[in-house]
Amino acid sequence: MPRQRSLSLPQIAAAALEVVDADGLAALSMRTVARRLGIGTMSLYRYVADRDELEAMVVGLVLDEIDLRVPGGSPRHRILVLAERVRDVAAQHPAVVPLMLAHRHRTPASMRWGEVVLGVLAEAGYTGKRRVYAFRALLAYVFGALEVEHYSPLSGPGTYALAELPADEFPVLSETATVAYAIPAADEFRRGLEIVLRGLEL
Repeated sequence: MPRQRSLSLPQIAAAALEVVDADGLAALSMRTVARRLGIGTMSLYRYVADRDELEAMVVGLVLDEIDLRVPGGSPRHRILVLAERVRDVAAQHPAVVPLMLAHRHRTPASMRWGEVVLGVLAEAGYTGKRRVYAFRALLAYVFGALEVEHYSPLSGPGTYALAELPADEFPVLSETATVAYAIPAADEFRRGLEIVLRGLEL
């Protein structure tokens, strides 16, 4: 009998990410990951409990790519750069975006990113509840913007449909959608974040 193949959790996470990148989130399962690894499905259960754990591993692997070095400059600039780094890694694996908010609390990389951002807020004078509100506002923007970009990009059919609305009935909506259609996704993220940071007085 051949010896049972030994696997590491990083190998399994990489295989799961390959499945998602190649075939989309719906394709992720214990069976498809096992097949990619060249093992039986039941053998995979020796390492991973279920699909939920696979999802968390995939998110962890993607977020591990974030550069956590604190940039120089003002607090506003530092948080802007740290937030854009999250978008940069998400853009490399767009199918993973729907999993990020659900599993970010289970991934060490996300915790380290949160620690760095909270450190910048603390240095900027945010304490107690005010720091909580500011951090949650940033989380809401970063992960919310990623999901909006994923499910409803400005370059998508939804924006086009809004731009085609009758101008006599929806003058502002149709005009805004016409402008929005040409805005690159990276610009949308950055400009929106700048508005949030100004509101936080950073």
